[in-house]
Amino acid sequence: QVTLVESGGGLVQAGGSLRLSCAASGRTFSSYVMAWFRQTPGKERVLVAAINWSSGVTYYADSVKGRFTISEDNAKNTINLQMNSLKPEDTAVYYCAAKLRGLITTHSVHYDYWGQGTQVTVSS
Repeated sequence: QVTLVESGGGLVQAGGSLRLSCAASGRTFSSYVMAWFRQTPGKERVLVAAINWSSGVTYYADSVKGRFTISEDNAKNTINLQMNSLKPEDTAVYYCAAKLRGLITTHSVHYDYWGQGTQVTVSS
């Protein structure tokens, strides 16, 4: 059984920073794709950033390039998302997700495991 637990969400003013963490347990994640999605009410989950745990290849949505950084901590089996220069439009529930095999994809249906989500609110 794979478990993903997010932490680090909260309320921040525009221009500020937050760091999200996703602690993964239950399997060896060295061959996984790990990702952060976000979702606002009434809309689908959108891929924000992803990393191939073994190769280190990363993906960023255009809307967050240059502001967000995804990284892995192998010793702690943790994926982090450093979010800088936050904007009100970054407000969403952020979800950690794991894809068992293959390449990074942007479609949420391709991901096998999900965390419970953490709220990020950016005030103007």
